[in-house]
Amino acid sequence: MEGSVNAYLMRSLMFVPGHNDKLLESASRSEADVLLLDLEDSVQPKSNKLVAREKISSYVRKGSFDKYKVFPRVNDRESGELLKDIYELTIPGINGFVYPKAKNGDDIYFFDKLLETIEYEKGIEIGTFKIIALIETAAAVMNLQEICKASNRLVAITYGSEDFITDLEGIHDSEHVSLFVPRAMIAMAARANNIIPIDTVHINVHDLEDLEHNLILAKKLGFEGMLILNPKEIPLAHRYFSPTKEEVENANDIVQLSKQAFEGGEGVAIKNGKFIGPPILAAAKKVLKKQILIDKK
Repeated sequence: MEGSVNAYLMRSLMFVPGHNDKLLESASRSEADVLLLDLEDSVQPKSNKLVAREKISSYVRKGSFDKYKVFPRVNDRESGELLKDIYELTIPGINGFVYPKAKNGDDIYFFDKLLETIEYEKGIEIGTFKIIALIETAAAVMNLQEICKASNRLVAITYGSEDFITDLEGIHDSEHVSLFVPRAMIAMAARANNIIPIDTVHINVHDLEDLEHNLILAKKLGFEGMLILNPKEIPLAHRYFSPTKEEVENANDIVQLSKQAFEGGEGVAIKNGKFIGPPILAAAKKVLKKQILIDKK
């Protein structure tokens, strides 16, 4: 299935201001898996929204981003810019859109139908353009299950921590304690609905030690990748969200031993004195599928 967690490699999703030629050119040479070409928060003043749409369209049409998955972040439903954003950018070379400030399932359903209308009008196959939902409020965290079920286009959900903290009237402490519960909830909701959980940005882009600390936690929580603000963050993100050589070798062993046990009528395989149950086999297959995506990049 195109929208499944196995369809996309999303270890790093880098924000790029859509009106900035220098950063767009730099992004075209980056190692990011996904480019989030921004039309929203980083594109100011409002007059630059038109500039960003035109530049993104131009760069995409000339093939500058052909080796990436490309998901522009559009403006929100109340902005007056949303329809202009997606009408201009529902073009070949765009995989989908980041929908900001998703509060509930109705927001995603509305965006789904808006995309469907434009696809129909332009003669594009219905369902071509996918959605990444950006969770930025306390209400959105509480409505995660309905957001995840609102559209078959939804391939991932991700987390805007600074907007969330502002909405919560909390404090983004140095240990990130205030973000732990919503991060865990986002990862669980995504996995429960077979979509990809993407962790929040790391604000202190020059503090790579703190970034590594966050990546270790994100990996433990079940995240598949993270939002990137600076290319220097990409190598660490890829290190933690890619299988190691040992993990791939172990996964291959598990799959082969399980296959031999099945074909030999032995039932359950054993590796290093431990039974290889269905969950272990399933995890091994996921490791190998991710490695295939990495090898194809």
